Amino acid sequence: MSDPAPDPEGGDPAREGSSQRSSYLVAAGIGLSRIAGLAREAAVASFLGTGPQADAFRAAFRIPNLLQNLLGEGVLSASFIPGFSQLLAEGRERDAAHMARVVGTLLALLTGGFALIGLLLAEPLARLIAFGWIGTPQFDLTVTFMRILFPGIGLLVLSAWCLGILNSHRRFFLSYVAPVLWSAAQIAAVVAAGLAGLGLANIAQALAWGVLVGSAAQLAVQLPRVVRLLGGIPRPSLDLGFPPVRQAIRAFGPIVAGRGVVQLMTYVELALATLLATGAVSAMMLAQPLYMLPIALFGMSVAAAELPELARGRAAADADTQAARDALATRLRDGLARIAFFVAPSILGFVVLGEFIIRLLYERLAFDASDTRLVWFILIGFCVGLLATTSSRLLQNTLYAAGDTRRPAVYAALRMLLAATLGAVLMLQFDRVALMPDGDLALVGELPALGPLDAGLREDPALPRLGALGLAIAAGVSAWLEFGLLRRAVRRRLGVHVRVGGGRLARTWAAVAVAGVVAVAAVLLLGDLPALVGTPLAIVTTGVTYLAAAATLRIDDPLPLRSLWRRARG
Repeated sequence: MSDPAPDPEGGDPAREGSSQRSSYLVAAGIGLSRIAGLAREAAVASFLGTGPQADAFRAAFRIPNLLQNLLGEGVLSASFIPGFSQLLAEGRERDAAHMARVVGTLLALLTGGFALIGLLLAEPLARLIAFGWIGTPQFDLTVTFMRILFPGIGLLVLSAWCLGILNSHRRFFLSYVAPVLWSAAQIAAVVAAGLAGLGLANIAQALAWGVLVGSAAQLAVQLPRVVRLLGGIPRPSLDLGFPPVRQAIRAFGPIVAGRGVVQLMTYVELALATLLATGAVSAMMLAQPLYMLPIALFGMSVAAAELPELARGRAAADADTQAARDALATRLRDGLARIAFFVAPSILGFVVLGEFIIRLLYERLAFDASDTRLVWFILIGFCVGLLATTSSRLLQNTLYAAGDTRRPAVYAALRMLLAATLGAVLMLQFDRVALMPDGDLALVGELPALGPLDAGLREDPALPRLGALGLAIAAGVSAWLEFGLLRRAVRRRLGVHVRVGGGRLARTWAAVAVAGVVAVAAVLLLGDLPALVGTPLAIVTTGVTYLAAAATLRIDDPLPLRSLWRRARG
């Protein structure tokens, strides 16, 4: 089939230079995929709750997921897109296609090898990560699930290669909406197994197979467009001497190190969580999709849209001219302001309306009110570093585009060390705090705590404990350390001063404060309504109040709301 005209993904040359429009396309694609992801998590929570089977699946998924995160979207974007985009900007389409073939071949070989290793060494790998479960049925389930999941994660890495090609051609929407198929396959698998009356372990195993099928679907939907952009089916090539490939490989190592440190931090958190009370792993993993939603929608969308433009203007960014520094400062200021405009009210929503939201998404069947409150507390802990984490995405990509891949890796390592050290201390203290059936908190055990709870207390599902909240708070505190270091690096490397929220944060928080009053009132007035009614009403009322307050305070509008309103009237 021929492509429609104009191309809804940004193929119109008259508009391709707008990074703001590109970020909207990325946000739209990510938004749809994240909505599908929340539906997936709701289905999984409904049938598996926060029990040992859910813990085992989520631990098993995290272990091969390291392969996707090390070799996938973030690393490819930072190492592959800059060189590929430069070739396209110079009109060297054949060289760009050749670079894509070589990188794709290398990724296929790497992921194939790692998938094989994962199949053969699933049990030793599980011992490294889930050592708190060794000798329990949870550990055996974790090993079984890992053997199913490893090949699917390899397919997701190749899907990230497609994303790099599509983004460099400014085809943002398809690459970010493709994960909808991944989530849909998992929803179908878990719902079919649940309605068939299978046991919890079999439902979790069906979910693992759904991950594998969904990974294949996510790759397959992107391949036809990639083939057209590359001028035909790419032939395997190992031309490692090709200069752009050599440059990408040189950048790949430090970026993998930086991303690897970040991923290592998540696995350290996972390993630590296996020492906490039952349900800590599942509750933390259920809070993370909500926490990651604004990061993906607003941090990743802005950073992903800016990276090709920053790469095309790399020489200008490195030039020692005031005009170049001013242009880059304006781009960063606007990007950070756009991020803060959406992330600040997201924090409000999670802190005040989080219990409403989690109840609507997850609370049914095996997931009860105590689970809702546990996930809500963990989500509040993650909010400590939400703005820092989201803004850091843009600063990292700025340094990558300027050729600096070492500093982000070092800063990520420092962040991991702080998060692991502080998290280990805080989680032991918070694991002594239990959620009572009446909703109150109670101290069960003595403080300060110097070690994990006894095994009998950890395995008691009757009293959920807040140990994972300590890990979430530590992650947030360490995120601010990383942001401060990245901001200093941008200033020293590029001579550009950046501020949180692009210098507009005070007015943004003022608008959030106004909306917060409405949010609290909504909780008090709508709390007794069914979640399906009360939650949307509370979110819409709070959101409209925030937008009205932002307009009153004359915060620069990152959305074309006024333009859309004029068009609607005209």
